[in-house]
Amino acid sequence: MKQIKLVSIVLALLFTVFLTATSFASNLEDIVKRGELRVAVQSGAPPYAFIDKTGVPAGSMVDFTQGMADAMGVKLKILDYDWDGLIPALLSGKADILAADMTPTLKRALKVTFTDPWIYVQPCIFTKTEAKFQTLADVNKPGVTVGVLLGSTGEVIAKKYLPNAKIKSYKGGGRMIVQALTAGHVDAGVNDDLAVLTVLPDFPPNSIRLLDKRLGQGKDPLAFAVRPDSVNLWQWLNLYFKTIRANGEYDKNITYWMEGIEWKKDH
Repeated sequence: MKQIKLVSIVLALLFTVFLTATSFASNLEDIVKRGELRVAVQSGAPPYAFIDKTGVPAGSMVDFTQGMADAMGVKLKILDYDWDGLIPALLSGKADILAADMTPTLKRALKVTFTDPWIYVQPCIFTKTEAKFQTLADVNKPGVTVGVLLGSTGEVIAKKYLPNAKIKSYKGGGRMIVQALTAGHVDAGVNDDLAVLTVLPDFPPNSIRLLDKRLGQGKDPLAFAVRPDSVNLWQWLNLYFKTIRANGEYDKNITYWMEGIEWKKDH
């Protein structure tokens, strides 16, 4: 009886390992068989992802994932979510990939698996040019209201470095905080510097400035994410970014979307 029970346990373990391996191996294969790569983005966040003047998805994330779909030989399907809906969309299986300006934190990594970073940014405080704020201490006061994105790393950092200020959270892209600032709803904002700099051309020249002092201990990575069981897809995405860094496609994307403003005329 003991031998039979031992054999049963071994067979059960082997079956579990087989199912797990099959699950790991099938994700990328399923995308190819399906003929469609489903990507969750926050499309209210240009130049990362947005709906352009012709009504179609556009942005750095869209171009990156279109390249992925082309390399897989499948169609690309962009799924639009608010920031706090991105991870649930991925975990529920509605999306295969989460493509956004998301920082891979330890807390988030308990739920999803992040790729290698595709770029590095640094959190900053920004305010109106005429505001008297010059230092972190100037902003960290009870009478100061600071805008952040709900569920973002900026929200966490603002609460850590500005505990005396009033933190006001907004749903949407980084543009929402700048709009709240210009409208007088907040006195300052916290977001990553790249997200702020890329939307400033849409506002009156020299109306917004970044404080010289950046927040945090250094630059923060941004990464794509997949479900924890999507091991082969995770490996493929890392290889994809290595490939486009080598052939120049990565630099074209960053130069066009992140460092210039020509895309505003095109889209």
